Amino acid sequence: MGLVLLVFLGGALTIVSPCILPVLPFVFARGGRSFATSTLPLLIGMALTFAAVATLTAVAGSWAVNLNSWGRWVALVVMALFGLALISRKLADWVSRPLVAFGNRIVESGEREGRSSVVQSLLLGVAVGFLWSPCAGPILGGLILTGAAINGPNAHTSLLLLTFGLGAAASLAIVMLAGGKVVRALKGSLGAGEWVRRGLGVLVLAAAVAIGMGWDTGVLTQLSLNGTNSIEQALMAKLHPSNATPAQQAGGGMMMSAHNQGSAPGGGMMMSAQGAGAAGGAMMAMAPKGAGASLPAEGQMPPLAGAVAWLNSPPLTAEALRGKVVLIDFWTYSCINCLRELPFVKAWAAKYGPAGLVIIGVHTPEFAFEKIVGNVQKAIKDLGVTYPVAVDSDYKIWGAFNNQYWPALYFIDANGTIRHHHFGEGEYDESERIIKQLLHEAGAKDVGMGLAEVSAQGVQAPASNLYQISPETYVGYARAEHFASPQPVAKDASAQYTVPTGLTADQWALGGSWKVTSEGALLQQPGGKIVYRFNGRDLHLVLGPMKDGHAVHFRVRLDGKDPADSKGADIAADGSGVVTEQRLYQLIRLTQPGAEHTVEIDFQDAGVEAFAFTFG
Repeated sequence: MGLVLLVFLGGALTIVSPCILPVLPFVFARGGRSFATSTLPLLIGMALTFAAVATLTAVAGSWAVNLNSWGRWVALVVMALFGLALISRKLADWVSRPLVAFGNRIVESGEREGRSSVVQSLLLGVAVGFLWSPCAGPILGGLILTGAAINGPNAHTSLLLLTFGLGAAASLAIVMLAGGKVVRALKGSLGAGEWVRRGLGVLVLAAAVAIGMGWDTGVLTQLSLNGTNSIEQALMAKLHPSNATPAQQAGGGMMMSAHNQGSAPGGGMMMSAQGAGAAGGAMMAMAPKGAGASLPAEGQMPPLAGAVAWLNSPPLTAEALRGKVVLIDFWTYSCINCLRELPFVKAWAAKYGPAGLVIIGVHTPEFAFEKIVGNVQKAIKDLGVTYPVAVDSDYKIWGAFNNQYWPALYFIDANGTIRHHHFGEGEYDESERIIKQLLHEAGAKDVGMGLAEVSAQGVQAPASNLYQISPETYVGYARAEHFASPQPVAKDASAQYTVPTGLTADQWALGGSWKVTSEGALLQQPGGKIVYRFNGRDLHLVLGPMKDGHAVHFRVRLDGKDPADSKGADIAADGSGVVTEQRLYQLIRLTQPGAEHTVEIDFQDAGVEAFAFTFG
């Protein structure tokens, strides 16, 4: 509510900007007529048109950020023309000339007929809105349109834009009472306002150039509302410690990370996040209940409000789900543990959906690229996820559940009560028996005998049972450990790194020119490499191109040789592979695990970003 009020006041303050000058003649032309049938419809038409035009601008900005094809360049041309119109008064006048003429014709028509109908005034307001939007839009752009272009336009953005327009309309209604004095005061500010207008135009052009060059992926993502930047993390962790993201919790060193346990925590306060359940009793999760045992009430299901989008389903609410058994699965698509759990969740959805089970995947991101709805949409399509998915990019549902783990399952009965939870991989048979028990309690008759049959291949195959396994390792400086290059990390700056000889277990190093950020490392020149000395059967690396549509070729060596039969799902036997999208890549699956190995990833092209190693 506070933001809506601020946006309304921002719209009202446009009365002191030169953007309002072209509008005033049309507003004052209504001055001697009925406010209800003349002035009010004009102001409403102007506000509605501004909201519509500004929303389309947000859509164009979103296209420019996210599209890979020709639509991206169309959007960029629109943005560039928009910036040029701000810089050049002549171009702006040329663009607005038909609108001014249209408005004058409406005014003259009403005068000839001696009347001022509501429809005429509304049409005039529409024309005035088109005239006003190109100037007023950029003034608001820093607050609303930039966020909409990065996060994607939505109903909330359109509401804020309409509120801004209504604020301007309200101030214009007040101005009519003051008359000419206000107009003279506004003209006095025209000179300074023109320079502000041109400066905004330069910024719009610069943004178009940045997006066209592909800098938006590496820069805008870090600076935008999508970026998991250090300021956002610090504020969330300090203001709402229980709602902090797992990345923030891990940074504090006090909480258990969420998604990858392979061995016991060894007495420390923080547990590695790799392979929960793979190590059997090593996982730190609630002790499972026996089949048919009493399941205690753990509280009511929190609201499902706050998702930025719903996929495969309209938005669902806790109230609407009463009478259904619900399984909430917190996951993110680059998490290896979530991927290994996914075949079981999909099997449960298929087997028990007809009996009344509703599975909701709550996709809560770990990395900035996982906040982009289009990326999540592609991932669930590739993974064959057909049940509802809430895109929880702002951690609203995560916070409502006070969750701290990937993956995390919450079992909710038909009365909306949480009856059980499970953190990490594993205990799938027990989880399925709990689903059956809750369905029986709800009166389901056709639950079926036995357990679901699951066959998982590739990345989704179950983890190994190796006791010694390398920990999840982040490449970004915010959470990096065991970094062995002799050069100190140059935070957020390009630097040359070398790989030392004789890495020890779990050490890793960079070679070549890299820019290390809080979240990952960006390769600046071709020929860079990452080397890791690891334990485990599988080695995965979360990678992505810095520019959408850009392909980065790489070659993997295992102990200095081609991986051959030990190749992962994303490389060939000779170690060759290509990075085309932001996701987890399986590079190694050893045929004979159990000993330390050194993997070397050489990138033939620049423009790749590395985020985190995980093992299995």
